[in-house]
Amino acid sequence: MNMAVKEELAAQLKGKDFLALVDYTSEEIEYLIHYAIELKRKQKAREPHAVLAGKTLGMIFEKSSTRTRVSFEVGMYQLGGQALFLSKNDLQLGRGETVWDTAQTLSRYLDGIMIRTYEHRKVIDLARGSTVPVINGLTDYAHPCQVMADYQTVLEKKGRLKGLKVAYIGDGNNMVHSLMMGASKLGMNFAIASPEGYDPDKEVIQISKENAAQTGGSVLLTRDPREAIENADVVYTDVWASMGFEAEQQEREIAFKNFQINEALVKHAKQDYLFMHCLPAHRGEEVSEGVIDGPNSIIFDQAENRLHAQKAIMAATMI
Repeated sequence: MNMAVKEELAAQLKGKDFLALVDYTSEEIEYLIHYAIELKRKQKAREPHAVLAGKTLGMIFEKSSTRTRVSFEVGMYQLGGQALFLSKNDLQLGRGETVWDTAQTLSRYLDGIMIRTYEHRKVIDLARGSTVPVINGLTDYAHPCQVMADYQTVLEKKGRLKGLKVAYIGDGNNMVHSLMMGASKLGMNFAIASPEGYDPDKEVIQISKENAAQTGGSVLLTRDPREAIENADVVYTDVWASMGFEAEQQEREIAFKNFQINEALVKHAKQDYLFMHCLPAHRGEEVSEGVIDGPNSIIFDQAENRLHAQKAIMAATMI
C-alpha cells in the first residue's frame, strides 16, 4: 500500500463511526490491521505515539467485560488521551433519557464514544445522535473490534490472510457475523458448522457471499463440524450460551453436544492450524482443554491484540 493510498484512507476514516465491518471497505480494513501492527511495534519498542494527546474517550458499558474495558482504557492512555468508564448506573440513559439526548450531550464533552451493549439498534441510534465517532465494543449483532484483533493475529502468524480457510464451530452469533463479514472482505474462505436453529443472520450470510465473490473468498454453511474444519488454517469457537442467553444453557448443551472442538476433530484441520477463541472460554464445553491449552492455541495473542487493534481504530477515527 503506497503512501498516497494510505493518506487517502486516513482521510476517509477520520471521524468515521466503527459499528460493523459491513460499513468498511476491504482497503479500510487492511489499512487498520497494518496500522495496528505498526502501533504494536511502537509500543513494544517504547516509541512515543501520543497521537490522541488531550482527547477523551467515553466508554459506556451496559455489558460487563474484562478485555474490552482494560484494552480501551490502556489504549487511550498509550495514545496520550484519557478514557472515562461509564456504567449504565452512571448515566441518565439508564433512567429513561433518550439515546439521542445522551449522544448529543456526550458529544459536547468527548472526542469519541465506545459502547458495549445488547441491542445493535442502540449503537446505531447513538451514532446518529453523536457528532463524534462511535465505536461498537460489542452488541448482540456484531463484535467488530474483536475480529480486527483476530485477523491481525492471523496475519502476524501466517504472513497472509487472502486464501486462508477459517472454520468456526458453534453458535451463529455476533462473533460469527463479524468473522464471516471480515473474512469475505479479505478474500478468505469461511466455513461454519452449527446445529439447526442456531444459524447466522441470513442478511449477513448473503452480503458475505456477495463480498466473497468479489474478493476470491468463499462462504460455507454446514451441519457437519468435520466438513467445516477440513483443511482449515484457523479453527475458531465461542461459548455456547453468550451473555444474555444464560437461561438457555441446558438447552444449548444438548443442541451443541456434537460441536465441541477436541483432539479428534482438529485432526481434520491442517497440521499447523491456529486455534482461536474470543474468551472467556468454558474449558471442557465448547473446546477441550487439550486444544485450548495446546501448542496450536493462540488465544492470548489475540487477546493482547485487542489493545493494538482498538488503538488503531481510535487513532484513525478520533484523530
